[in-house]
Order: sequence, then C-alpha cells, then structure tokens
Amino acid sequence: MILKMEIVFNYNSLSFIVLCVFGLCWLIQMCYFWGLFSRLAFFKRKKYDNDSPDYEPVSVIVCAKDAYEYLIDLVPRILSQDYPDFELVIVNDCSGDETADYLKELVDRHPDVNVVTLTQSLNFFHGKKFPLSMGIKSAKHDLLLLTDADCMPENDQWIKGMVGTYQKDTEVVLGYGPYFTRKGLLNKLIRFDTLYTAIQYLSMALAKIPYMGVGRNLSYRRELFYRNKGFTSHYNIPSGDDDIFISQVANSKNTRICIDPHCRVESEPKHSFSSWIHQKRRHYSTVNMYKPLTNRMLGTLLASRLLYYASAIALFCLPHAFAINQTYLIYYMTIGVVMLLHAVSMDVIYIKSAKQLGEKRLYLFFAPLYDLFFTIFTTLLGIRNTVAKPKEW
Repeated sequence: MILKMEIVFNYNSLSFIVLCVFGLCWLIQMCYFWGLFSRLAFFKRKKYDNDSPDYEPVSVIVCAKDAYEYLIDLVPRILSQDYPDFELVIVNDCSGDETADYLKELVDRHPDVNVVTLTQSLNFFHGKKFPLSMGIKSAKHDLLLLTDADCMPENDQWIKGMVGTYQKDTEVVLGYGPYFTRKGLLNKLIRFDTLYTAIQYLSMALAKIPYMGVGRNLSYRRELFYRNKGFTSHYNIPSGDDDIFISQVANSKNTRICIDPHCRVESEPKHSFSSWIHQKRRHYSTVNMYKPLTNRMLGTLLASRLLYYASAIALFCLPHAFAINQTYLIYYMTIGVVMLLHAVSMDVIYIKSAKQLGEKRLYLFFAPLYDLFFTIFTTLLGIRNTVAKPKEW
C-alpha cells in the first residue's frame, strides 16, 4: 500500500505566517552560528614566546573594597607571576575591613607594591570607575593589566599570555574571565551565561567589531585611556568601566583577544538567585551606550532567538491550518529535522568554544535548554530594566 499525502498551504492563515517567521529566524540563527560564532569556536591560537626578551613593563591594577579575604589569596598569586618587569597597583576603595592593615604589612614586605588609598570624601562616584582611574593615574607603566580583587589567575603565566598577545598596533587585549565551578544549578547557569557572553564579544572582536571586555581580565594602554578622556563620558553610570569604555575605544585594528586557557582569570560566582539577578540588571544597564551597529546585531540575535522558540512551539500547536491528507507525519518530521539541525549547530559551537576557553563540566549537550532559558530570562530582564530602572545600582 502506497501512502499518498497532499499538503495545501493556506497563504492567509496564521500558521503560514508563523512558518515564515520560523524559517527566517532559523536562517538568522544559522548565520550567527556559522558566520560569526564559528570564528571563536574554530580559532587557531598562536603560541606566545615564553623566553622573549622583549616583554614590556606592565602595571597590574586591582581595585579592592572590603576585599581582605580575597586579597590574601590573590596578591601572592600575582606577585609570583613569571614575568620580568611588572608592578602591582592596589587601590583601597574606602574599605572598612582589614584591607588597610593587610596592605600596610604588604608594603613593608614588598616596597615595590603601589598602594593607593581612597577615603569616602575622595570618591564622589558609585562603582569602580573613580578608584580605577586613580589606579591608572598612579601606574608607572603604559601597559595596563586589570583584574578584580575577587579573581584568581589560573597560573603564573597570566601576564605573559596577555602581554604576549600584543602586536605593533595593538592597544586593547580582551581576555576571558570565567567563574569557579561550584555545585548547583545556579552555578551552571552563571557559567553558561558567562560562556555565552564570551562567545559573543570574542567572536565579534575576531570579526573586527569589538564592543566589550570584562574587567576581570582586560588589558589596554594608559595612553589610550587618556587619549579618550577615560571614563568622563559615562561617569554617571556606575557600571561600564569595561564594556562601555571598550565599546568607545576599541576598533578593528587595535584589538586582539587572548583565549589561552592558561590566561583565564576565575572569580567567585554569586551564591543566590537574587544577587545574581541584581548583578545582571546592573550589567544590562550599560547596553544602551553601545554603538548602534552593536545594538542592532545583539538585538537581532535576541529577537531571532525569542521568535524562533515561540514560532517552533506554535508550529506544533497549529497544524490544523494546513489541509493535509492522511497524516501530519511529514509535517512534524520536517520541522523536527530543521530544529535538530539548529540544536546540533548550537551544540557544536558551544562545545568547541568551551574547549577553546577551558570550560568543563557544563553539560553542553543541553545547550538548547540553556539557550531557551536565557532567551526568556534576558527578555524579561530587559523589560524590567526598561519599566523599573533604579536610580542607583
């Protein structure tokens, strides 16, 4: 018996419109996967020369506010870096814990450590921009390497790896700043979100459209900072010392990336959903300061993700608008195969990118489920930021 099937589309039906939306969003997503994100997933890292005699002097800058418990671990790791000429600049931003006493003892033992102390009467702004500006002002060297007090370089090759990425015209080097692996769903969500963000900004930097970095692992020249008047154009926004600034100063010629797993700088993730959501809202408050092209690309990406999942669900709920003889089998199989291609493409990109960046134990075969969650989460967070934007973060 030969099964005959005839499908007739109703061009005025809601289902056909949904089908067109689904197809368009699928195509956009595939363009992002293989046209943009594949740049990072299949990027060939160039090895830096560990024995190069030409390493430039570096100022490593750390801003610390009530960070004594982190500094006692971070400072020894930085001071033990395998690098011929660097200084450590620590900005004590109005700390009320044991930070001041620790830094005093540190300077007594290591006179070459440069400590900048701020009091409440000096810091007129919220956030890290003013302390960081003071650290940059106090730095001895033109080449700057930034991290946070709650971070930890992977090993003693961090400075060499980041500085070894610089070439003749380089003024900015973007590193990767993941979070420590901990137990629980929240940790996996935070680490996946960090990986996804890195895939975006590192891939766009490789496509000559750099738009952000992360202050946990970032390097640029002090001359570039002063030439662009530092953070003066966005001092009123507490966040943005990394992403807004890089969006303004980075371009297709002066920016490179460093993704060697030995150059990772890990930090402690949030331990509650409420604190993580607050952190995400603060980060999203800077998006409107990105360049128009960047916002269009990120907006198109989010919109295509949202409409892809919505239309896919709708296609399985609204097959009755098609006049189909005998069965819906081919209809469901076709949509299923298309979605499978999307899921496989996503898995390949995420798994390859995670390997590039040294990420493990994220169970990335479930990347489509992570992606669906963050599509909804990001959309709701953006709506909330728009409707109820707080005056201060």
